Amino acid sequence: MSKPKKVALLTAGGLAPCLNSAIGSLIERYNEIDPTVEIICYRSGYKGLLLGDFYKVTPEIREKAGLLQKFGGSIIGNSRVKLTNVADCVKRGLVKEGENPQKVAADQLIKDGVDVLHTIGGDDTNTAAADLAAFLAKNDYGLTVIGLPKTVDNDVIPIKQSLGAWTAAEQGARYFKNVVAENNSNPRMLIVHEVMGRSCGWLTAATAIEYRKILDNCEWLPELGLSRESYEVHGIFIPEMDMDIAAEAKRLRNIMDEVDCVNIFVSEGAGLESIVAEMEAKGQDVPRDAFGHVKLDAVNPGKWFGEQFAEMIGAEKTLIQKSGYYARASAANAEDIRLIKSCADLAVECAFRGEPGVIGHDDDQNFVLRAIEFPRIAGGKPFDIDTAWFVDALKVTGQTKGKKLETSH
Repeated sequence: MSKPKKVALLTAGGLAPCLNSAIGSLIERYNEIDPTVEIICYRSGYKGLLLGDFYKVTPEIREKAGLLQKFGGSIIGNSRVKLTNVADCVKRGLVKEGENPQKVAADQLIKDGVDVLHTIGGDDTNTAAADLAAFLAKNDYGLTVIGLPKTVDNDVIPIKQSLGAWTAAEQGARYFKNVVAENNSNPRMLIVHEVMGRSCGWLTAATAIEYRKILDNCEWLPELGLSRESYEVHGIFIPEMDMDIAAEAKRLRNIMDEVDCVNIFVSEGAGLESIVAEMEAKGQDVPRDAFGHVKLDAVNPGKWFGEQFAEMIGAEKTLIQKSGYYARASAANAEDIRLIKSCADLAVECAFRGEPGVIGHDDDQNFVLRAIEFPRIAGGKPFDIDTAWFVDALKVTGQTKGKKLETSH
């Protein structure tokens, strides 16, 4: 393939602290290598692609693209659109009855003169990109699709580290540093910190570790009640771990009796099967998105955990706090920016080679940074609870590490 004449960018799915950085890094790299390459950005992800709605990247935008490193979110907008969910696309007015959304998207790319499409998103975004890439190849459209892996969950198979996850953990820890001070607003306080992570506990575990690093740098005055014990993480609950609620309640009650508060970190996907089963048994509707995922805000896992433990541990007051939106809308930190820039640089190189795939460090190929083949991309990579730093964290909480015999991954 000859050099691309025109490339398109889109971001999709939920936010992560990497989207603006990735957009800015791609624009800057194209400008460094060949400023004659035209760049457009579809508004609101696949929705903008289906509707042919896009920004043109002007010389003024190219000149100031570095500003995007300082802001969270995605200035070009996101949406949750699945091109293979025809009924949903029709319902939302993105395609007409009888149209194939993949063909509409492919034809729009041709109409817009696009040679290379860069998708920046998580497993849903990139599996959608994989489906589109397969459709383009099968029907000889002659376009290259190159993805960048965004997700705070850090659960994309087979990618070692997803863009934005490090920052999300750091920001979630900062968030809880303030929230935890509520522990002295009421006797026998239970604080539940709900962290994003539908099927993977990496972010919850990493957030707890980052928070404990903050505690490591604090000075304490136990003589006046300012003790690390009351600020500690007393429990970490993630989808990959088996949990004996009665045993955990007994352990946490001992902490409550001694410290007068309990602080637990909970993945939003932990206990999800039990919550959904309870809702369905009561005849309640379980809302789902276009990808078939349970809408976690609607089922409220943090509230469920609070209710499970509050009475058993004798809590007088329960506070449920979610750091997700605070963490995921942050600008990328220095560590993530380095990762983002290296991935963006390789993505542009691949564009000039006509090499499709999702850019990431490949778990199955000695963690080499490469364009990973689309058919190998999937979501729901479980966190390895035998990871040394997590094992050490559980020693601090006093939890027994129980691994689920089977998972849905």
